[in-house]
Amino acid sequence: MKVSELKNKLSTVGTLTFVQPNGAFVPRHFHITEIGLVSKHFVDCGGTVRKEQTASMQIWVAEDVDHRLKPTGLLNIIDISKNILGDTDLEIEVEYQAETIGKYSLGFEGENFVLVPKHTDCLAKDNCGVPEKKLELVGAETESGCCSPGGKCC
Repeated sequence: MKVSELKNKLSTVGTLTFVQPNGAFVPRHFHITEIGLVSKHFVDCGGTVRKEQTASMQIWVAEDVDHRLKPTGLLNIIDISKNILGDTDLEIEVEYQAETIGKYSLGFEGENFVLVPKHTDCLAKDNCGVPEKKLELVGAETESGCCSPGGKCC
Protein backbone atom coordinates (compact mmCIF):
# COMPACT_ATOMS: atom_id res chain seq x y z
CA MET A 1 0.00 0.00 0.00
CA LYS A 2 1.25 3.44 -0.87
CA VAL A 3 0.94 6.55 1.32
CA SER A 4 -1.89 7.93 -0.85
CA GLU A 5 -3.86 4.68 -0.47
CA LEU A 6 -3.40 4.76 3.31
CA LYS A 7 -4.68 8.33 3.45
CA ASN A 8 -7.73 7.39 1.34
CA LYS A 9 -8.53 4.37 3.54
CA LEU A 10 -8.10 6.41 6.73
CA SER A 11 -10.81 8.78 5.53
CA THR A 12 -13.27 5.86 5.21
CA VAL A 13 -12.86 4.06 8.55
CA GLY A 14 -14.28 4.99 11.95
CA THR A 15 -11.63 3.22 14.02
CA LEU A 16 -8.01 2.40 13.44
CA THR A 17 -7.32 -1.33 13.69
CA PHE A 18 -4.37 -3.43 12.56
CA VAL A 19 -4.44 -7.21 12.13
CA GLN A 20 -1.29 -9.28 12.51
CA PRO A 21 -0.45 -12.08 10.06
CA ASN A 22 -1.66 -14.68 12.58
CA GLY A 23 -5.12 -13.06 12.64
CA ALA A 24 -4.72 -11.43 16.07
CA PHE A 25 -5.44 -7.73 16.38
CA VAL A 26 -2.69 -5.35 17.41
CA PRO A 27 -3.86 -4.09 20.83
CA ARG A 28 -6.04 -1.02 20.34
CA HIS A 29 -3.85 1.11 22.62
CA PHE A 30 -0.93 1.05 20.16
CA HIS A 31 1.11 4.12 19.28
CA ILE A 32 2.47 5.15 15.89
CA THR A 33 5.89 6.17 17.18
CA GLU A 34 7.39 7.28 13.89
CA ILE A 35 6.87 7.74 10.18
CA GLY A 36 10.04 8.18 8.21
CA LEU A 37 11.86 7.88 4.94
CA VAL A 38 14.05 4.79 4.56
CA SER A 39 16.57 4.78 1.72
CA LYS A 40 18.45 1.63 0.82
CA HIS A 41 21.36 1.79 -1.63
CA PHE A 42 22.82 -1.66 -2.21
CA VAL A 43 24.36 -4.12 -4.61
CA ASP A 44 22.62 -7.45 -5.20
CA CYS A 45 24.46 -10.77 -5.48
CA GLY A 46 24.54 -10.40 -9.27
CA GLY A 47 26.45 -7.11 -9.03
CA THR A 48 23.58 -4.76 -9.88
CA VAL A 49 23.50 -1.54 -7.89
CA ARG A 50 19.98 -0.77 -6.67
CA LYS A 51 18.15 1.93 -4.72
CA GLU A 52 14.87 1.65 -2.84
CA GLN A 53 12.88 4.12 -0.78
CA THR A 54 9.96 3.34 1.48
CA ALA A 55 7.85 5.21 4.00
CA SER A 56 8.42 3.43 7.29
CA MET A 57 5.71 3.46 9.97
CA GLN A 58 6.42 2.01 13.39
CA ILE A 59 3.66 0.55 15.58
CA TRP A 60 4.46 0.21 19.27
CA VAL A 61 2.31 -1.07 22.12
CA ALA A 62 2.83 0.50 25.53
CA GLU A 63 1.18 -0.12 28.88
CA ASP A 64 -1.09 2.93 28.70
CA VAL A 65 -4.23 0.96 27.80
CA ASP A 66 -6.34 4.15 27.60
CA HIS A 67 -4.50 5.34 24.48
CA ARG A 68 -6.54 5.23 21.26
CA LEU A 69 -5.25 6.71 18.02
CA LYS A 70 -8.04 7.79 15.70
CA PRO A 71 -7.80 7.72 11.89
CA THR A 72 -7.71 11.54 11.88
CA GLY A 73 -4.76 11.44 14.26
CA LEU A 74 -2.79 9.20 11.92
CA LEU A 75 -3.73 11.46 9.01
CA ASN A 76 -2.25 14.38 10.97
CA ILE A 77 0.97 12.44 11.58
CA ILE A 78 1.20 11.61 7.87
CA ASP A 79 0.67 15.27 6.96
CA ILE A 80 3.48 16.33 9.31
CA SER A 81 5.76 13.64 7.80
CA LYS A 82 5.33 15.09 4.30
CA ASN A 83 8.31 17.37 5.04
CA ILE A 84 10.43 14.23 5.30
CA LEU A 85 8.71 11.92 2.80
CA GLY A 86 8.48 14.53 0.05
CA ASP A 87 6.04 14.31 -2.85
CA THR A 88 6.83 10.75 -3.95
CA ASP A 89 3.98 8.31 -3.28
CA LEU A 90 6.04 5.66 -1.48
CA GLU A 91 5.20 2.11 -0.48
CA ILE A 92 4.63 1.76 3.25
CA GLU A 93 6.69 -0.62 5.33
CA VAL A 94 5.37 -1.25 8.84
CA GLU A 95 7.63 -2.14 11.74
CA TYR A 96 5.97 -4.03 14.59
CA GLN A 97 7.54 -5.66 17.64
CA ALA A 98 7.07 -9.39 18.07
CA GLU A 99 10.01 -11.58 19.17
CA THR A 100 12.09 -9.06 17.24
CA ILE A 101 11.17 -6.13 15.03
CA GLY A 102 9.14 -7.48 12.13
CA LYS A 103 8.78 -5.64 8.84
CA TYR A 104 5.51 -5.89 6.97
CA SER A 105 3.77 -4.51 3.94
CA LEU A 106 0.40 -2.93 4.61
CA GLY A 107 -2.88 -4.25 3.24
CA PHE A 108 -6.55 -3.51 3.88
CA GLU A 109 -9.47 -5.93 4.33
CA GLY A 110 -12.98 -4.80 5.20
CA GLU A 111 -12.46 -2.20 7.91
CA ASN A 112 -9.01 -3.34 9.05
CA PHE A 113 -5.44 -2.61 8.05
CA VAL A 114 -3.49 -5.84 7.68
CA LEU A 115 0.20 -6.47 8.37
CA VAL A 116 1.34 -8.54 5.38
CA PRO A 117 4.53 -10.60 5.86
CA LYS A 118 7.52 -9.65 3.74
CA HIS A 119 10.04 -12.20 2.50
CA THR A 120 13.63 -12.13 1.41
CA ASP A 121 14.39 -12.95 -2.22
CA CYS A 122 17.28 -13.15 -4.64
CA LEU A 123 17.09 -10.19 -7.01
CA ALA A 124 19.57 -11.70 -9.47
CA LYS A 125 18.17 -15.18 -10.09
CA ASP A 126 19.14 -14.99 -13.76
CA ASN A 127 22.79 -14.35 -12.80
CA CYS A 128 22.88 -16.92 -10.00
CA GLY A 129 21.20 -19.79 -11.79
CA VAL A 130 18.63 -20.04 -9.01
CA PRO A 131 15.59 -21.96 -10.25
CA GLU A 132 12.15 -20.40 -9.74
CA LYS A 133 11.25 -23.18 -7.32
CA LYS A 134 12.92 -22.80 -3.91
CA LEU A 135 15.69 -25.29 -3.22
CA GLU A 136 15.46 -27.46 -0.15
CA LEU A 137 18.42 -26.56 2.04
CA VAL A 138 19.38 -30.15 2.81
CA GLY A 139 21.48 -31.39 -0.08
CA ALA A 140 21.18 -28.11 -2.00
CA GLU A 141 24.90 -27.94 -2.66
CA THR A 142 25.14 -29.67 -6.03
CA GLU A 143 27.67 -29.29 -8.77
CA SER A 144 25.13 -27.47 -10.96
CA GLY A 145 23.46 -25.43 -8.21
CA CYS A 146 24.10 -21.85 -7.18
CA CYS A 147 25.59 -22.90 -3.87
CA SER A 148 28.22 -25.17 -5.38
CA PRO A 149 31.86 -24.28 -5.07
CA GLY A 150 32.61 -21.71 -7.74
CA GLY A 151 28.95 -20.71 -7.97
CA LYS A 152 28.33 -17.16 -9.15
CA CYS A 153 26.46 -15.79 -6.15
CA CYS A 154 27.34 -17.67 -2.97
